[in-house]
Amino acid sequence: MKTKQVVSLIVIVTLLTILNACRHKAIPFDATGSFEATEIIVSSEANGKIMKFDIDEGMELKAGQVVGYIDTTQIYLKKLQLITSIKAINNRKIDANKQIAALQQQITTAKQEKIRIENLLKADAINRKQLDDVNAQIATLEKQLNAQSATIESTNNSISEESSAVEIQIAQLQDQLKKSYITSPIEGKVLVKYVECGELAMTGKALFKIANLNTMTLRAYITSEQLTKLKLGQEVKVYADFGKNNYRTYKGVVSWISSKSEFTPKTIQTQDERANLVYAIKIKIKNDGYLKIGMYANVDFSVK
Repeated sequence: MKTKQVVSLIVIVTLLTILNACRHKAIPFDATGSFEATEIIVSSEANGKIMKFDIDEGMELKAGQVVGYIDTTQIYLKKLQLITSIKAINNRKIDANKQIAALQQQITTAKQEKIRIENLLKADAINRKQLDDVNAQIATLEKQLNAQSATIESTNNSISEESSAVEIQIAQLQDQLKKSYITSPIEGKVLVKYVECGELAMTGKALFKIANLNTMTLRAYITSEQLTKLKLGQEVKVYADFGKNNYRTYKGVVSWISSKSEFTPKTIQTQDERANLVYAIKIKIKNDGYLKIGMYANVDFSVK
């Protein structure tokens, strides 16, 4: 009986040893690297006190989502002042039709008089001097009309230029008001929050860092001999290293292969440790929520 128990115990221990060895067997790989994502540091585009800033690290944001704003009271008041100013400027414009109406009426009357005089002259009822006088009067009135029209046009053009300059200032202030809103440039997760509500922001000051972690990029390095095994769009196996021989397997696609070699980075080991020059590659992997920036992974080029 004891002999059977001993044999059974030996069998169990042997099986556990085999299972443990299988679980911890080495993962075959052709290259190794670390995960990265496109990180964007969102900076302030306005100066002033941060009045609202509703984000926390780890929060998911949508592209264009407004997360806060910076105090722009003085900019808004200046805009109102300029709007009032531009109304006053435009009110100075001269109504050309009203200004020249009197002269136009005098010219019309003089021309009618000319027709009457010409008829009388044909009948030898008057002398020619009266016709010459009315022609001279018409010429003088037309010169006055042209001169007045030119003056009005010049004045209105000057006022329009002044008005346009103010409109540009208003547009600039409107742009500043728009930039006072803090928005997310992309869809992604907030990685770092640099400021808090109530702090003073200045143009260029970092507010938060965001990255889209839905798709991660594995940057790895290969030797020149391995270049023949890879091409753009090729599917590969990626083994994400979670420590203590714990790996998760992912499908990846080669999205970029460097056209220039470089010296092996100190933090990266290639299969051929003696290789001095390597080529960087990027592999896109769909993130299931477990992959993190900076995590290491192995790559197997032979997808079966």
